[in-house]
Amino acid sequence: MTSGRAPHRIPVWGLAVLILVLGALPPVLRYLVFWPEDQWQVDVEVYRQAALSMLAGTDIYATLTEPPQLLPFTYPPFAAILSAPLGMVPFEVAGWLWTVAQVAATFGIVWLAAYRLLPWHVSERAATWRPVIIAALTVPMLWLHPVADGIRFGQVNAFLVLACLADLRRPRPRILRSLPPGMLVGLATAVKLTPGVFIVHYVVCRRWREAATAVVTAGFVTLVTAVLLPRASWTFWTGALTDPTRLGPNSGTSNQSLRGVLLRHGPDGTAGTVLWVALVVAVGVAGFLVARELWRRGDSVGEVAAVGMLAVLLSPVAWIHHFHWVVVVVLAVLGAWPPRPRWRAYAALGIMAWFLMRLPWWGITWLAQDRPVSLFGRFMQNADVVGALLVLGILWLLARDDEARRVADDGDDDGGGAAVVGVAEAPGRSAT
Repeated sequence: MTSGRAPHRIPVWGLAVLILVLGALPPVLRYLVFWPEDQWQVDVEVYRQAALSMLAGTDIYATLTEPPQLLPFTYPPFAAILSAPLGMVPFEVAGWLWTVAQVAATFGIVWLAAYRLLPWHVSERAATWRPVIIAALTVPMLWLHPVADGIRFGQVNAFLVLACLADLRRPRPRILRSLPPGMLVGLATAVKLTPGVFIVHYVVCRRWREAATAVVTAGFVTLVTAVLLPRASWTFWTGALTDPTRLGPNSGTSNQSLRGVLLRHGPDGTAGTVLWVALVVAVGVAGFLVARELWRRGDSVGEVAAVGMLAVLLSPVAWIHHFHWVVVVVLAVLGAWPPRPRWRAYAALGIMAWFLMRLPWWGITWLAQDRPVSLFGRFMQNADVVGALLVLGILWLLARDDEARRVADDGDDDGGGAAVVGVAEAPGRSAT
């Protein structure tokens, strides 16, 4: 049987690659071919410049990219080590390779998040065509404005989302079954601090082993980096980390976090800080409870979607391209096919439509042209924050829905039930 299937894999994968290439053309042509040269892959340039500085022995946090951007490196020094290969190839080559890698990572996210969508294990034919189906599902995800913005800048978010999803999804991907759960979350946190929200989620769920694995992993690679790059580590942890000016204008429309909204429209000074902390606590408590309930019923994709929304809402700065988690959200809400309850399909389509539109920029245009009902313009300006809050509400409804619970319990992947694994483990912009 295996020898009969093998000859078909190459053309099937070739068709899948062709679909991805054609589907990626709109954002790729716009941002890598027709985009102004002085704004081309600006974040790849940041990573590459940090790698060049590291290899040259100069201060990676004192170096800026070429004008007019003049962007600093804002990640932990471990990220500079991972960026070293970018310093070994020309900038143009690095930009194109990074784009290919982002598309491939998004394909991987869809592959992992859509495991309940079609019964791959039911027939050999369905499993054979899986790459093509996943590629077709990936194409519209590449057009979501957070994902397209990631391609525009050359961002790292696709890889962080893929790492966290791969670490938490149950059934655990076969390729990762030799790695202890929590390790990829720890590595992602060492690259960029925001995935640390998953460690908080582990603690809330009393998943002590996974939390410890993530903390130890992040701590270990950070200590090793401190030995290799002592000056850079000192600079980052004692100064660069707490300097918000290195991230760009925090009050700009691109900052689609709760704090970003308050900086634009809320009170200033101490009152604004107190209000932000209160909102962070309220949204955080509600969001982590939703994520815990989704985990308890074995919906690991919904669990990742909920925590991903918390990562952008609770962070002091969350640029639009940080919302790459929306790819997971859409597939978590859609669930299995046919969706049960039926409103899941409409909700997934609504989320897709919401994040396909560039509503924050429409809001800026509305306000700049002084159109009537300025409140509507401000609403659109903060649409991604509104969308993230709505997503948490939808996931809360799914966590409480008995029919959705039965669908999750019926989930299966290559013969391994998601519910079995979940129940067995359950206890009762730039350059940022």
